[in-house]
Amino acid sequence: MRKTRLALVSLLTMVVMGLFADPVAAQSSASEALINGLNGKLLYVAIPITILVEGILIYTVVKFRNNDEASPTQENRRLEITWTIATAIVLLFVGVASYGVLADQSVSYQPQAENAAGEPVEGDPVVVRAEAYQWGWEMSYPEDGNFTTGTEIVVPVDRPIEIRVTSRDVIHGFHAPDLGLKQDAMPGQVNSIRTVAYETGTYQGYCTEYCGVAHSQMYFSVEVVSQEEYQQWLDDQQSSDE
Repeated sequence: MRKTRLALVSLLTMVVMGLFADPVAAQSSASEALINGLNGKLLYVAIPITILVEGILIYTVVKFRNNDEASPTQENRRLEITWTIATAIVLLFVGVASYGVLADQSVSYQPQAENAAGEPVEGDPVVVRAEAYQWGWEMSYPEDGNFTTGTEIVVPVDRPIEIRVTSRDVIHGFHAPDLGLKQDAMPGQVNSIRTVAYETGTYQGYCTEYCGVAHSQMYFSVEVVSQEEYQQWLDDQQSSDE
């Protein structure tokens, strides 16, 4: 009984440590940092639970391996109350940690977002419409000249980005893993994903829903550039579209 209480106390200690653990640093976008940070916190809960359950299982198998007949266990209300409270605390921690990611202003858009240093980012969000079809993508900028760029997305660093994902035929999936972006592309429906890119570079994206014989060819790219480069690219696109 004493050992069981000690194990439960250790488990609760790990949960508290996970609640105050620092998120993973040096990520390429707000979405990736938040997702990886959440996964890291949940590991503080999952690892001790796994060790505790496997330890009890091994102990039970070894101790009672020669028992021909199982005898009923006695009621232990203290133990039942203890593991019920421990389970509630774990679930509460998971809920609070997950809500902190889902409600973050870099994921669920609010008028002001932050960059990697925690400073407010300036400028309105860059809006990109990503329309999937069999078997390709058509990216457009409806609020910056309403031009299309094929399978290429160009966005500025340290500025809010909103990608509106939809489909013109069947279900597809928008996924840029290195930026922590993933959303279903549904016919007749627009699903938005938001982030702030922290690092310049080119990131590959692809369709994640099997949508036919050329599904494997549905690639696109996201290029993150400086604000000056983005403005020059935007001017070039708008002038060439006239």
